[in-house]
Amino acid sequence: MNVTVAPEKLNDGKAEPLRVERLGASLGAEVHGIDLNEPMDSATFQAFEAALIEHKVLVLRDQNLTTEQHVRLSRLFGELEVHPMRPQGEFPEILVLDNHKDNPVLSTDVWHSDTTFRRNPTKYTILRCQIMPKLGGDTLWANMEAAYDGLSEAFKTMIGGLRAVHDFQNFRVLFRNTEEDRAKLRKMEELFPNPSHPVVRTHPTTRRKSIYVNPQFTLRIEGLEAAESRAILDVLFAQARVPEYQFRLRWASGTIVFWDNRSTQHYAANDYYPERRRMERTAVVGDAPF
Repeated sequence: MNVTVAPEKLNDGKAEPLRVERLGASLGAEVHGIDLNEPMDSATFQAFEAALIEHKVLVLRDQNLTTEQHVRLSRLFGELEVHPMRPQGEFPEILVLDNHKDNPVLSTDVWHSDTTFRRNPTKYTILRCQIMPKLGGDTLWANMEAAYDGLSEAFKTMIGGLRAVHDFQNFRVLFRNTEEDRAKLRKMEELFPNPSHPVVRTHPTTRRKSIYVNPQFTLRIEGLEAAESRAILDVLFAQARVPEYQFRLRWASGTIVFWDNRSTQHYAANDYYPERRRMERTAVVGDAPF
């Protein structure tokens, strides 16, 4: 069965498979005319992914999916990750983000691109809202291509060939100083041995360049003294905080958002504690940044 389609017409008279409404000046759009409970046909999927790459963040409202439907939908976009740091349930591809007074936020309120501590970091993230507090809990995204474009030409030249080392540093607090946890930590270090990624990443589809370091996972720039590395990283980290490069979303139950980690960073505002915010997340395996 095809998805519901919008009535807009292409030049050849055929109906467009979906309607995309731009929400932010720099990134972010809302998709209308799709019921994600129904399978996507090929034309709709191609249009959807093209819109995702163009707008970087796609928002769909009132999509009341089950966890199983969420996983099945996500598999259209590629192989799914199993997050290594969180307990897994019936659906290992689902990462549950359920924060409340007894489970405070760990580190989602830091600008980052997902899992850059992997050799092949996350390509797309698909996040579905189940429970939202009355106030707070927004997510912000930054267009890191625009952030790169905002640098001076001299600075772009200086950082063009640099590479940076990444680490799952924010998750290290989950391991206690016990023999069992030390063994688990050593295992994680074997699985994720501090990959090196380019400081400036090229998008494999658009060939546009973006800043690809973030304060959550990036340790240092290779080949530089510590003070030099820190000075450059501070400049690059600050670019995500520029409002003109950002898009901010107010969630509601049934909202699902897709975003492209290759060209964005995001930040989940931690301003709702001790109220509850529950999300379910899938992530599509990416390729090696270049």
